[in-house]
Amino acid sequence: MGEERERVRMVEITQKKDVTRIAKASGHIRLRPKTVKKIRMRDVEKGNVLAVAKTAGILAAKQTPIIVPLCHPIPITKVSIDAKMEDSGVTVTSEIVSVGKTGVEMEALTSLSAALLTIWDMVKKYEKDDSGQYPDTVITDIHIVKKEKK
Repeated sequence: MGEERERVRMVEITQKKDVTRIAKASGHIRLRPKTVKKIRMRDVEKGNVLAVAKTAGILAAKQTPIIVPLCHPIPITKVSIDAKMEDSGVTVTSEIVSVGKTGVEMEALTSLSAALLTIWDMVKKYEKDDSGQYPDTVITDIHIVKKEKK
């Protein structure tokens, strides 16, 4: 019985039919007002925060089965990353489309997470307090907004 509980395997999907699958994920990174202003003014030392975050999200979507061990490699047909500036920080959404046998929720969550982490990386210099900590910076509300198959 102990061996059965510890067994790890990728789920069999051979018999499933190929269908269009869509997943959209959303999350938010809370930032200091001065950091939000720097992003809006494109005054961040590392460059265009939103453009780099979108690129990171696209790259991460394609690497999901490497990052999440039991995900199937799938043919991704679309990755769309949107980043919306807000007074409290940045809300990011990631939408993934694929035609295949399994869903794309993990790809949406992985790409979203990479985009949010990239934002943090690019602005961390402005978010640190005097002791080098991040008292105001928080990534929150990561969730699947929509999942469908057609």
